[in-house]
Amino acid sequence: MTNGRTGGSAPDVRRASSPSSGREPDLAHFLADSTPVISGGRAILLQIADPVVAAGVRRHSDFARRPQQRLAHTLMYVYAVVVGTPSDAAIATSFVNRAHTAVAGADDVDRQLWVAATLYDSALRAHEEFGDPVPPGLAQRVLDAYAPLGVALRVPASRWPSTVAAFDAYWTATLGTLRVSDDARGVVRDLLHPRFAPLWVRAAMPLVRIVTVGMLPDVVRAQYGFAWGPREQARYARTVRFVRQIRAVVPGALLRLPGPLLLRAMRRYATRR
Repeated sequence: MTNGRTGGSAPDVRRASSPSSGREPDLAHFLADSTPVISGGRAILLQIADPVVAAGVRRHSDFARRPQQRLAHTLMYVYAVVVGTPSDAAIATSFVNRAHTAVAGADDVDRQLWVAATLYDSALRAHEEFGDPVPPGLAQRVLDAYAPLGVALRVPASRWPSTVAAFDAYWTATLGTLRVSDDARGVVRDLLHPRFAPLWVRAAMPLVRIVTVGMLPDVVRAQYGFAWGPREQARYARTVRFVRQIRAVVPGALLRLPGPLLLRAMRRYATRR
């Protein structure tokens, strides 16, 4: 894929939340790997490039004080639905549905389809930029595995693209409809330049900003008004090489660690409610 492409009972998400041990090894490895965490900021910026999504996030998220919260919650949702148990998927879905109750337009199918699509596209982009190329067959199986992310958000299963080619067509068409609003720019300021975040978050932000802006499709990056010339491209290329080198020496067990940790945190939170 290229940079320009990109409580109650839950809907049936069992197809994605069955134990990963029953999957093909390459798919199970892809889904458990935490490399897509790198692209979390990109996914959020793409999501809020839809003005309705941006308005809801701006009014109902505390980015200024807790910019890492939406990223953590998004990653919890992905891990719970895609690699967690059916119980995990139901918990995560109930949290999302509860959060959406007071948000106008939050349950709009087109918006939820877009949110789910950004998660799939960003996961593949992260692996291709910082890990290994994703063969077409694996990209298709990942697409199938990510389908319940949309179903859990009340997107009819028939709306999720059935092939990578269909997803690419949807992605390209939707990119052309996005409009970065003042709400989105306000969220981005809080997300990429947090004033009240913990020290460790602020220390990581220079790297996060380079990666997040560099991974955006050109058309969306331009709408946000990010500078992007030879100097920025060279800085991004150096960062990609650096992250690749670090990732290459990190033990696989550590690359797979964020998922179980996030699921454990979600379960603890659920028991306290």
